[in-house]
Amino acid sequence: MSDLPNCPACASEFSYDDGLQYVCPECGYEWSRVAGEEGEDDLSSVRDANGNILIDGDSVTVIKDLKVKGSSLIVKVGTKVKNIRLVDGDHDIDCKIDGIGPMKLKSEFVKKA
Repeated sequence: MSDLPNCPACASEFSYDDGLQYVCPECGYEWSRVAGEEGEDDLSSVRDANGNILIDGDSVTVIKDLKVKGSSLIVKVGTKVKNIRLVDGDHDIDCKIDGIGPMKLKSEFVKKA
């Protein structure tokens, strides 16, 4: 008998281990092994533009030019942001960007570096 968890999306019992994650061959859903063992909370389910799970302390890269509200500054594509902090709210990420200062970013505009 298999010790692998059932798929959280479709409840299929045919999931398999693919290194750092589990995969469901029926619906194609992929989920983290850590999430499958410990259960996900709201902050660990923050994902970048490519679907990778973000955690506190990760480094990310901006994938789109972002205007800074109340300023003429622009965060350019490819800007690397180190040591992010995940927060609740409409913006998922608190960070500090060199040359700009403290910022709040949405996870949909970054990718894990």
